[in-house]
Amino acid sequence: MEHTGELSVDAEKRERTPFWPNGWWAIVELRVGIIPLPIYVLLIGLIIGFVLTGKVPGEISMAIAVLVVCGFTCAEIGKRLPFFRKIGAGAIVATFLPSFLAFHHLLPAKMLSMVTEFTNVSNFMYLFIASIIVGSIFSMDRHVLVRGFLKIFIPLAVGSLMAGIVGTAVGTALGLGMEHTLLYVVIPIMAGGVGEGAIPLSVGYSEIMNVAQGPVFAQVLPSVMIGSLSAILFSGLLSWLGEKKPHLTGNGMLEPAKDDEIIAMKEEIPSTPDVNTVAAAAITAISLYLVGLLCHRLLGLPAPVAMLFVAVFIKIGRFVSPNLQGGARIVYQFFSTAVTYPLLFAIGTAMTPWDKLVAAINLPNVVTIVCTVATLMGTGFFVAKWLKMYPIDAAIVNACHSGQGGTGDVAILTASNRMSLMPFAQIATRIGGALTVTVTLLVLSRLH
Repeated sequence: MEHTGELSVDAEKRERTPFWPNGWWAIVELRVGIIPLPIYVLLIGLIIGFVLTGKVPGEISMAIAVLVVCGFTCAEIGKRLPFFRKIGAGAIVATFLPSFLAFHHLLPAKMLSMVTEFTNVSNFMYLFIASIIVGSIFSMDRHVLVRGFLKIFIPLAVGSLMAGIVGTAVGTALGLGMEHTLLYVVIPIMAGGVGEGAIPLSVGYSEIMNVAQGPVFAQVLPSVMIGSLSAILFSGLLSWLGEKKPHLTGNGMLEPAKDDEIIAMKEEIPSTPDVNTVAAAAITAISLYLVGLLCHRLLGLPAPVAMLFVAVFIKIGRFVSPNLQGGARIVYQFFSTAVTYPLLFAIGTAMTPWDKLVAAINLPNVVTIVCTVATLMGTGFFVAKWLKMYPIDAAIVNACHSGQGGTGDVAILTASNRMSLMPFAQIATRIGGALTVTVTLLVLSRLH
């Protein structure tokens, strides 16, 4: 009886609690992604208002508002799809739904042009990648970092070789022809995306074979896009597998850390740096990216890769204080939480041609691409087990070798919830892609 009396008193207190401000605060705590529900409704009203006036401002505040609202709306749709929400549907919807809407003119023209212009001019994807790379590298133990970089090349190399063999065999068996399958399907998948892969490949093919570059690029691009989509789906499936079988995954770590390394990492990096330290870490990440950009201008090395090497050198040499490393981790967490889905929406709207994706959807092409990506990831999975690495995380890094460049890396790691693998993903994408393109063009030039 006493228990019942206590319950009735609690219920009476709840009834007496006025709506303002506690009830309102409860509504404010409801969120669409990171956006409080009342602010979400306000932003939608403001965006509609600007569209109806016939001019959407191009300033950064408006761009952020549009990308945040649209990006998290798409992510929420994906996260509510039965079954698919477990395999990275949020990242897939946030990337490919805006591509579909943009191609079919279902987005307001003024808003679409503003998003496209902002994305192309600001190039903020590289700010995102810089923050993720620097933050994740600075957050790792030095010994784990070195071992990961030394080991990851083995599953990557073996996986690439096996994917080339299996993909070419499948395409040939399905009637695509051995040369066409290898040059226009399999190699583009592992070439490192569009800017660093498909374009250099198409230019090289056109010069070596004396054909026009445009038609060659049109044949190469769909393989890159379908390959990236396959990698996103498979990575989401592996993430789901990791939830069922936790012993197969490090949840963003490539191999188990030793007890003394875990203790050292916790002691070295403070968990609650102040605001000044976080700001200092952000400008450090930007500075390192600019170092990478200068290296690209002077040496031709891709800026993210040059930045990655510099960040690793700084981490191993202990050139940054533990406090600054803690700040870098907060910057990493902010970008991975707040910027990922807006970035994917921007990528889908401005950089993902829906018609090219649809053009490649025929049975022989799709089967060949899926088999290539599955072999690349499956080989990485089993080789990693042999190397005593976490097989799921190594396979996801291999998946980035078949992604759509930096944009693919973001989508793949978002779908698998393993953004901390970005440094290794960049190795797979940039270095793996560059080697694939270089070796292919060298061999092709000798044969023609």
